[in-house]
Amino acid sequence: MWEGLLAATCMNPNVIDVEVKQKYILKLAFENKEVRIFDASPFLDKGIFSELKDINYFKQVKVAFGAIEWPHEQDFSKDTLYLLSTPLDS
Repeated sequence: MWEGLLAATCMNPNVIDVEVKQKYILKLAFENKEVRIFDASPFLDKGIFSELKDINYFKQVKVAFGAIEWPHEQDFSKDTLYLLSTPLDS
């Protein structure tokens, strides 16, 4: 069971672009040409992510190594971003 899940998550595409669309909502472009929307708000009360509540800090997001990160090392992996985002078309 875990092998299948691991194989599926290891094949998720890299993020190639990120854009803040509105408060805590990110538009992500993936290397497979998909554009998806990720809502970061459910994470904002969890540990190091609380700093992201500052919208000016949140806007400092950038792509790094196929994932996204902020200056103080908060990050989301490409797997988390892909699995928890929704296609822009939906």
